[in-house]
Amino acid sequence: MTRYALAVDVGGTKMEAALVAEDGLLVEGSRSRQATGREATLASLTASVVTIVEHALAALRADAELVGAGVGSAGPIDRTAGAIMPVNMPLARGFGLEEAVRAAASTVLGRDVPTVLGHDGGALALAESWLGATQGAGASLSIVVSTGVGGGFVANGAYIPGATGNAGHLGQVRRHGGLTLEEIASGPASAAWAQQQGWTGATGEDLARDSAAGDPVARAAIERSAREVGEALADAATLVDLDVVAIGGGFSRVSADYIDLVQQALTASAAHEYSRRTRVVRSGLGDEGPLIGAAALVLR
Repeated sequence: MTRYALAVDVGGTKMEAALVAEDGLLVEGSRSRQATGREATLASLTASVVTIVEHALAALRADAELVGAGVGSAGPIDRTAGAIMPVNMPLARGFGLEEAVRAAASTVLGRDVPTVLGHDGGALALAESWLGATQGAGASLSIVVSTGVGGGFVANGAYIPGATGNAGHLGQVRRHGGLTLEEIASGPASAAWAQQQGWTGATGEDLARDSAAGDPVARAAIERSAREVGEALADAATLVDLDVVAIGGGFSRVSADYIDLVQQALTASAAHEYSRRTRVVRSGLGDEGPLIGAAALVLR
């Protein structure tokens, strides 16, 4: 009998859920999303969890084995308390996400559903190590560059959560002027910087379009993001001795050469030969990676 997991991914702009089989494939028709955002509250998040969990579990066959629910969330998180303190959702600080998912799933199925909470970067790292671009690596880091910037470590196939579940939180590393990497290199931060230089667009998608059309400010914003990410990764590679870094997230696709730009910056700024050899690759799982990783928290 095929084993399945309920996977939930919570980010700064949306939350999603789906059923994922033990081979890592999403069950057709089980995936749905709800908006989150800076105005999200404890009540709105609870209602959204119920909606997406009910939708996902409606696709579970009567004879299927659901082994549990895996939840990946923007952080910081507190794995012990099952709660989140997301940077991009200030009104949701302290939200008991693990219990919200457990309660919603248990209500639908009429039995207790074991639930595991992890940082979304860690979930992505686990997915990439299992089925994606970092398979076989001795030590890898997988990151998302999107509304926020987050990441997670895997060593010898095992997710490294750290003491509280927040290992790999690259976006909160301090950079120039006391700003965090996320405050410099994320999609919204890059658009805001370009606007300060006189650019008239609004979003990462606008940056992609205008850069492709030859706008020098839009292109400079993209190069600035990639350079900052690459330099931060150089430090991470020096500290942890990484084989490979996989990069996903919507803003990482803002230009065809974004990954190449990050690699160039890492290689140029890494302190030692062993860290300069760290490879930067594109995520192998696309936008399904976070859900596959959340499922892996209970399937692997």
